[in-house]
Amino acid sequence: MTHRNRRLVAVTAAVLLTGVHCAPPAYAVSPPAIDNSLLPPPAPPSPAQPAGQTEPCTVPLHTVGSSRSADAAGFDMPALWRLSRGANQRVAVIDTGIAAHRRLPGVIAGGDYVFSGDGRQDCDGHGTVVAGIIAAAPDPADSSGFTGIAPESTLIAIRQSSNKFGPVSDPASRGVGDVATLAMAVRTAADMGAAVINISSVACAETTFDDRALGAALFYAVDVKDAVVVTAAGNVGGAGQCPRQNSSTQPTVVASPAWYDDYVLTVASVRADGAPSSFSLRGPWVDVAAPGEDVVSLDVDGEGLVDTVPTPSGAAPISGTSYAAPVVSALAALVRSRFPRLSARQVMARIETTAHRPAGGWDPAVGNGPVDPLAALSDQQPPASPVPRSVQAAPPPAPGPRHGYPVAAAGTVVCLIGLAVAASARLRRRSGDVAGD
Repeated sequence: MTHRNRRLVAVTAAVLLTGVHCAPPAYAVSPPAIDNSLLPPPAPPSPAQPAGQTEPCTVPLHTVGSSRSADAAGFDMPALWRLSRGANQRVAVIDTGIAAHRRLPGVIAGGDYVFSGDGRQDCDGHGTVVAGIIAAAPDPADSSGFTGIAPESTLIAIRQSSNKFGPVSDPASRGVGDVATLAMAVRTAADMGAAVINISSVACAETTFDDRALGAALFYAVDVKDAVVVTAAGNVGGAGQCPRQNSSTQPTVVASPAWYDDYVLTVASVRADGAPSSFSLRGPWVDVAAPGEDVVSLDVDGEGLVDTVPTPSGAAPISGTSYAAPVVSALAALVRSRFPRLSARQVMARIETTAHRPAGGWDPAVGNGPVDPLAALSDQQPPASPVPRSVQAAPPPAPGPRHGYPVAAAGTVVCLIGLAVAASARLRRRSGDVAGD
């Protein structure tokens, strides 16, 4: 069976469908069954409740010096670009928004669930970093060598969370965005024709929570709209992150949307040498891994690059599973551009089966292993599509307008900025995914 079906082991016997991986039964956990009646209806994006800015926006902290190499995740970009540059692919970035930047031309406004913008504002800086990893245009004048992995893809900017805003009704509360607005944003991205949807946020809890609307939105995006959904595994080790690391036995920490493994490609973080990052949350839902430490990307100032974020003690390298996820989202865009006839599920399977598989097989820290972009873009026969889990009741509703839907009640708070999500009642966004921060 694929990793996408391995949670079924907890309730029934499973069949090996492909050579991807099979987590042991003791490491199984299941999300709620998909209920299509909970899919958010189509409606223009808007905040779930009135919000106001509570903190100053992030300002440029550190511009990468000319001595710092910033080639995209260590990949051989000229070799990749001979095969694909991501042309004709829309990649939705559901994040803190995307700031205007000279190396991100043509960003499409997807809407704002935080305040009064259109998605092309970023007070936190996180979404702009994510966007740069995916699609920053090359700059011959930039001696660092930084570039996005899929520079010919088109970005859709959806602001769904922020740590710089808070609800007007609760001035002491910090952060806007939850699993309900995340479900809305996924619906919006799918209806806007996103071929790939990047979610660099996680809702973490040691108990169950109601994210069924998000599950319905993920089903809709993947199996109705044929979008590849890529999500961060989550971070452990700091305030607002996942409370503890899962062991090799039954998980004690649940991560959403990662645990909807039939519908998302969950990405863990690894170091430059391929070893698992200490902060990367382990779990039976981890599919693949990608570089997520010492990241370089675009600064919200609209001009330069950034490679550190503020911490109480000064500054730290940008690191987190939030930044590993866009590496895989960009790869999905490259694959979809090169192989336009592949379905979303076939693209996900190709990325998994071509990854650098761990010696012992699938692993809860890195899944099927670090991605191998050149192998994923090769002309090998595409793997069979994984068989999705059964879903409940009503069929999905007919596609609606190309926008999201109305505001809904807040749910579990998601930590969208960088690493993972808080275990509190709302999703929070962090200004950077600094490990241990």
